[in-house]
Amino acid sequence: MKNKHSWYVISGALSLGLILGACSGDTVDSPSDTGGGTSDGGGDSAEQGGPVEGGNVNLAMFSPPENLFNPIFYTALYDAHILDITHEGLVSQDNEFGFIPKLAEDWEFSEDNTELTYNLRQDVKWHDGEDFNADDVVFTFTSLADPDYITAGGVRVEYVDSLVGYEEYSSGEADEFEGIEKVDDYTVTFKFKEASVKALADTSLAIIPEHVFADIPVAEIPEVAESRDGGAVIGTGAFKLKEYMEGEQYILEANEDYYAGAPHLDTITWKIVGQSVAAGMLENGELDYIPRDLAPQDAATIEDIDGVEIFEQAQLGYQYMGFKLHHGPDDSLTDKSTWEVNEKLDSKELRQAIAYAFNRQGIVGDPEKANGLLGGRGSVLDAPFPEASWAYNPDAIEGYEYDPEKAKEVLDAAGYEDTNGDGFREDPDGNELVLNLDYPVGNETREKMAPIIQQDLEEVGLKVDLKTPREAPAHFELVEKNNNEVDLYLAGWSLSSGDPDPASLYKSTAPYNYPRWDNEASDQLLDDAVNPEFAFEQEYRQEKYVEWAQNFVDELPVLPVYSENEIHAWNSKLTGVTIKPFTFKDDTHLWQWTE
Repeated sequence: MKNKHSWYVISGALSLGLILGACSGDTVDSPSDTGGGTSDGGGDSAEQGGPVEGGNVNLAMFSPPENLFNPIFYTALYDAHILDITHEGLVSQDNEFGFIPKLAEDWEFSEDNTELTYNLRQDVKWHDGEDFNADDVVFTFTSLADPDYITAGGVRVEYVDSLVGYEEYSSGEADEFEGIEKVDDYTVTFKFKEASVKALADTSLAIIPEHVFADIPVAEIPEVAESRDGGAVIGTGAFKLKEYMEGEQYILEANEDYYAGAPHLDTITWKIVGQSVAAGMLENGELDYIPRDLAPQDAATIEDIDGVEIFEQAQLGYQYMGFKLHHGPDDSLTDKSTWEVNEKLDSKELRQAIAYAFNRQGIVGDPEKANGLLGGRGSVLDAPFPEASWAYNPDAIEGYEYDPEKAKEVLDAAGYEDTNGDGFREDPDGNELVLNLDYPVGNETREKMAPIIQQDLEEVGLKVDLKTPREAPAHFELVEKNNNEVDLYLAGWSLSSGDPDPASLYKSTAPYNYPRWDNEASDQLLDDAVNPEFAFEQEYRQEKYVEWAQNFVDELPVLPVYSENEIHAWNSKLTGVTIKPFTFKDDTHLWQWTE
């Protein structure tokens, strides 16, 4: 019998790097320590034979990275799959989302919670043998505040804009960044403008080496070999990026000097494969582990294969359809004065009608019938929090049921009518209305969803031009760069563990605000939710996020579609893989084969 582990919601704080909520679930050490039995073909570790040193593990990745392997500049999940193994932050998190030491041994807050001091480990070395110390921490966060950081493509200002002196340093008015101070070689202090409930989350970013980048202008960091090339990318993690064949495979080599102990494996190889063929590759031994994204339609089949283990839990992330509310110049994505309204989508009634017209539950399906694209392995979302988040109360939100007749009523009332008898509605001024829908390849469910959206919207009289899908890097560059032809787009946020504050995605000035949503009420509620006078009371924050979520649902800058279950499948002879509710990449030095 295969190991299947349920996922449970608990109360308590949840964290994230970009956004999100609180949940818990079993941490599973695959497969011999799960406590849930063993695979049909593998048996337990003793039956399989003893552990062996060395070897390689082939992991499946369904879209290629953008090949920007720098923690302060990358934007794609696929680059993060590699960076999460090669680089580390000052803190990590346990299975209950509490913060635990990583590159820092411990930390303490000042009495007024405006200063956070970290004591760093003194036994950490970079992949090139240099010592890790406080200079690296100061350099990393100072780079985020650099005047050229945003223009160079940086999007992580939320990690520093709450620190003292950010505005002065980022504008070039000050020569030094006061927000972070080196106390000594292994002690650093972060200084916040005001008490911050997100202080640990905001200082959790992976660190880059000062000795590697010190002489490189911040504006040039994204393009240099040290941010892109195998053998040149330097981190502190258990594995280092050795080499890659772009779009095909990425080889990580063991860091024998890793402070927590040399890895058991020689290498980890990410293989870029089609999601539709991954299950077959696992069965025939071409893959050893499909992390997170085993296609739901393959799960029922693969769990009956001898020697394969399955683990399933709710995912801290969601897929959505975005509405490009504003377009604008590529070089001023956060300068609202340069934005141009996308007249096609300016009507929130049109966006609401689209929400009624799109059968999102049909995408998820019924778990009893195992139908839909997900076979029931997921849930429909109205607000951009997975239902596990403590910040979101779905019972308090009035969302959108599938109701095409309601969609037609809303469109009629808003003046969208078919005036020429061609079966498609014109806009209220009588102009032809065609909505362009862009989506990437790589996620099989999302690819199949795009023509369903087109069909659902056309059934209520909305004409959709389904664009030829692009590779994921090209698609997301199009979305990020505010291409003027994009109206609707499909994407997803895979959320790490930090804080449920969604400001980094949806505040009007946020670089990740891809729809370019400018809503005063939203911005104010997001500010209120982290007001230090009240924000240390979780009940207060819950109330504010429910208010914000209802405003979000009413205004619809994006339409969340579903949060699917993540499904892991691996060769049962692979042990030591710890799957937490938010990552499977912790402690890769413990991954090991058994005979």
